[in-house]
Amino acid sequence: MKRAQKGAAGWDQQHGGSEDGPTRSRSHPLPHSKVHLSYCQRDSQSAGSEEPVSELGLELDVFLADLKASQRRETTRRFYQQKLTPFLRHLAEREITSVAALTAAAIRGYMLFLAETHTPGGCHAYWRAIRAFTRFMLREGTLERDPMAALRAPRVDQEPLEPVSLAAVQAMVATCRGSQRDQRDASILLALLDTGLRAGEAVALNIGDLNLGDGALLIRTAKNRTPRMVFVGAAARRALARYLRLRPEAQRDDPLWLAYHRDGAASRLTYSGLREIIRRRARLAGLQPPTLHSFRRAFAIEMLRNGADLISLSRMMGHGSLPVLRRYLRQGKNDLAAVHRLCSPADRLGSRRPR
Repeated sequence: MKRAQKGAAGWDQQHGGSEDGPTRSRSHPLPHSKVHLSYCQRDSQSAGSEEPVSELGLELDVFLADLKASQRRETTRRFYQQKLTPFLRHLAEREITSVAALTAAAIRGYMLFLAETHTPGGCHAYWRAIRAFTRFMLREGTLERDPMAALRAPRVDQEPLEPVSLAAVQAMVATCRGSQRDQRDASILLALLDTGLRAGEAVALNIGDLNLGDGALLIRTAKNRTPRMVFVGAAARRALARYLRLRPEAQRDDPLWLAYHRDGAASRLTYSGLREIIRRRARLAGLQPPTLHSFRRAFAIEMLRNGADLISLSRMMGHGSLPVLRRYLRQGKNDLAAVHRLCSPADRLGSRRPR
């Protein structure tokens, strides 16, 4: 045990972490073994425990290490760990601990178990995590047959997603009077509506990412790791200028939006802080608090209504494909009626000249 831990620690110091390093096949073993990985990750959790780690548990350790070695985001790694850990625990309770015992029937049983307490969307998230895990083991050669091949993904109805209304945003902005926090909150509300930014992208912005001259915002921390440019209009630029004018000492590398603490200190605004700002402004306006993502939906549908083409809209929102964008475009009866009035084929029959 001590020798294994020492060897793993030495390799960690060379590579900067217990989970870094290239992914190779089983015929070309890594400088660390799966047992070393398991001990490194579980040492603080199970010190003094003699309970052995299952074969599937070791494979999960290697899968998570592979995600980190391939530079996947922490949120992505956390998603897989949160979905796969209860899955393996469920299997272990039924004495399914080996890779060979991971069958379609075992996975189907877990999906039936989830369906009792989870929505179709929640079940689909678990299904995606299990599929990624089994595909990894197939690539590594530890799993001979794909147990997911005989399974169908849980069906999720693609219901339109509700955007925040423009009236609600206007009412929330109206609660922002004149303090520095008020100016910050007003600029956030208008910028979220005007750019369709993801919450994580918004809080990662620095002052230097904003060009107040033309309203360009450089998104460096996009979800797909591809930087993109978005724009804020005149109203949002004025709000941002008013807020930044109250921070004369701010530098280009400083956060665009700050969180203000009770002791007078300030730091970068966090996701939870951004969410609380939206909730507080909604309460002050007497509204049901909208979600952060509803601003992104509102941006998509309002841009479409105002004549934006789908390709440009997809690029501004940072989507890799148009099908992803489709869920945001909640067109109501009035939208469809307006399009039909403009493009009706039958109404244009009389205007066509005979050839």
